[in-house]
Amino acid sequence: MHKLIGKRIVLGVTGGISAYKAAFLVRLLRKNGANVRVVMTQSATKFVTPLTFQALSAKPVHTELLDLNTETAMGHIELAKWADLILIAPASANFIARYANGFAEDLLSTLCLATDSPVIIAPAMNQQMWRNQATQENLERINARGITVVGPTAGIQACGDDGPGRMLEPEEIVVHTANIFQTNILTGSRLLVTAGPTREAIDPVRFLSNRSSGRMGYAVATAAAEAGADVTLISGPVDLAAIGIEKVIHVTSAEEMQESVMQRINNIDIFISAAAVADYRVQKISEQKIKKSDDTFELIMQKNPDILAEVSALYDAPFTVGFAAETENLELNAQTKLHLKNLDMIAANQVDKKLGIDCDENALTIFWKTGCEKLPLAPKNKLARSLIKLIALQYNEKNSNKTH
Repeated sequence: MHKLIGKRIVLGVTGGISAYKAAFLVRLLRKNGANVRVVMTQSATKFVTPLTFQALSAKPVHTELLDLNTETAMGHIELAKWADLILIAPASANFIARYANGFAEDLLSTLCLATDSPVIIAPAMNQQMWRNQATQENLERINARGITVVGPTAGIQACGDDGPGRMLEPEEIVVHTANIFQTNILTGSRLLVTAGPTREAIDPVRFLSNRSSGRMGYAVATAAAEAGADVTLISGPVDLAAIGIEKVIHVTSAEEMQESVMQRINNIDIFISAAAVADYRVQKISEQKIKKSDDTFELIMQKNPDILAEVSALYDAPFTVGFAAETENLELNAQTKLHLKNLDMIAANQVDKKLGIDCDENALTIFWKTGCEKLPLAPKNKLARSLIKLIALQYNEKNSNKTH
């Protein structure tokens, strides 16, 4: 189930006999490639010990809102930002009531208010508590906010009653969790994404390159696949796994990337140029290793092809998205690139010691011809999903205008 590979999931465990099933849920989520961090309410710790979940998740278990070891860095907020999804299983009637009414009196309820990621709850309670009008009204409130409720199922309960209120089995919850990441907003679209740096040879052992890690481009490709697109990824030399991408082409130089892109561009609907392509290459590559001699050394450089401009200039160009990493005048430089290269969209980010290159987090400002939107600091995989949503909106709007 590749949809869960690399996903960051916070599993919230509340008090109830079904808490023991959450241990199996951790194992299944991790088996399918997810990174899991567990948050327990105090009531949950009466049924299963935190040590159990720590052993199964290989991560510390969080039980306190005001933990002196984490709150120096606002740990509960960092955990909310970290999560791609928050899954509450089991979700007790008490938790559902507090969540429906916006309470933030413990770590788990605070996380649910502090996150902008999807939330799934898997209710588990006595059948009479499930049927109670107050519980049903609370669930209506939660559903109205776009929260996903999975289950419960009916059957014999721990108290001996027979009826609805049993938590779904862990295997079923994992399927629901994976499906959250499949948005289908780009189903039927063919995307070509470039990622990573290029390397321009100087001699057989040396090359010129840049500090691109490729993480943003790979995250964008994965997010596009989650959105239902048929994705081809053309990658410069990086050490990353292409999650959920079946078609990956590896290249080294800018000229190799250009050739690979132009060979495939005619059948593409959306082109996303996230690669950090070297602007110049060495005019004449030495056939032998250059020996150290003089105190100074000169290289004559030649401009590389501008792949992004070449694609956008095509007669029937795809929807074209560029990236701009800037150290100054971000808006001016990004807007200039947008218009000079006749792009449909451009994603610009500020580069400094804490942001952009070789970091797990980033912030983007997205520009298009009639607007812009800022995407705040977030892990690159979450940022990529937000970007893909914007691209899908603008792409569909452009296609809609063509038909009128």
